[in-house]
Amino acid sequence: MKYITRTIWILSLVSLFTDTASEMLYPIMPIYLKSIGFSVFLIGILEGVAEATAGLSKGYFGKLSDNSGKRVPFVRFGYALSAISKPMMALFVYPLWIFFARTVDRFGKGIRTGARDAILSDESTPETKGRVFGFHRSLDTLGAVLGPSIALVYLFYFPQNYKTLFFIAFIPGLIATLSTFYLKEKKAQVIRPKVATPFFSFLKYWKVSPVAYRKLVIGLLVFTLFNSSDVFLLLKAKQAGLDDTMVIGVYIFYNLVYALFAFPIGIVADKIGLKSIFIGGLALFATVYLGMAVNTNLFFFFGMFFLYGIYASATEGVSKAWISNITARKDTATAIGTYTGLQSICTMLASSLTGLIWFKLGAATAFITTATATLLVIVYFLTIPKPAIIKQEAT
Repeated sequence: MKYITRTIWILSLVSLFTDTASEMLYPIMPIYLKSIGFSVFLIGILEGVAEATAGLSKGYFGKLSDNSGKRVPFVRFGYALSAISKPMMALFVYPLWIFFARTVDRFGKGIRTGARDAILSDESTPETKGRVFGFHRSLDTLGAVLGPSIALVYLFYFPQNYKTLFFIAFIPGLIATLSTFYLKEKKAQVIRPKVATPFFSFLKYWKVSPVAYRKLVIGLLVFTLFNSSDVFLLLKAKQAGLDDTMVIGVYIFYNLVYALFAFPIGIVADKIGLKSIFIGGLALFATVYLGMAVNTNLFFFFGMFFLYGIYASATEGVSKAWISNITARKDTATAIGTYTGLQSICTMLASSLTGLIWFKLGAATAFITTATATLLVIVYFLTIPKPAIIKQEAT
């Protein structure tokens, strides 16, 4: 465990506390918004604007971090914004204020993502990338277990008292922000000249990025276009007869599996190859969606969500480790920021596409379409050569 450095521990704990705060509100956010007058349509617009904000800002701030040679200020400020956004949601109920508060939260995510992942990459070697990113994902996702669990216990004793929960969520968010002050910026070995960073300058990286990066990201984005929000899986479980508590319970179960397996799967990925593990994860994803298309049994649902947790463990951290291995260190934040930014936009489109297919042709058709597209993406990834690791020069 010597490869899990002090910095990796701090970043992982920061993510754990932040995700605890965010996921504490995840189950009740739609209910709360409806209680203050938001329609389903307005909730959809709110989430769309929030995700678009996070997506575009990830690329820009990743590029800005690389240009400045600094990481910690972006991490610290990004987590601080997400923390203060939680109580902001409960202070006023005006639609414009809610839009502003939600956008602040997603903006914070956009600011920190590229810089944080670049630090994780710098703290690891090509031989330990899978386990380092897997370890971070494990603790991050543990927050998605703790958060909804706290919310369930709270709502059991204080049903419909949603506002107070937003203030409670500020506590782990504040702990996360304070923890970032234990991070230390590494001294740059190369002095970088100050350069202007226009908002969409990160898109220029696509033209100068390694061919291997472009091939990988194309496959990842095509997959994302069919990988809709987990809400659709939960909605299918709800339609099959699970009550609200059981739906939240199966969501917690999925995140628990994800948290427990991300680190060990990262270790295996370092040994047998990131590409092999990633393709295996996609195969599990296709299996889950095919199963969801025909399943109505309670125990079968838990089995599918178990496999879904393994899929997430085998793809989320592994994809970022893969990207960081095939791009230059000086461009790590830009490379990951550009990918995650475009990924956010594709995720938004994916949910719209799945929702449309579900509405027109039914849930089974929507899930079968996603599974079929994933199988084609697997074939594409099988044609990509084993990634050659780029020599990481000093920065």
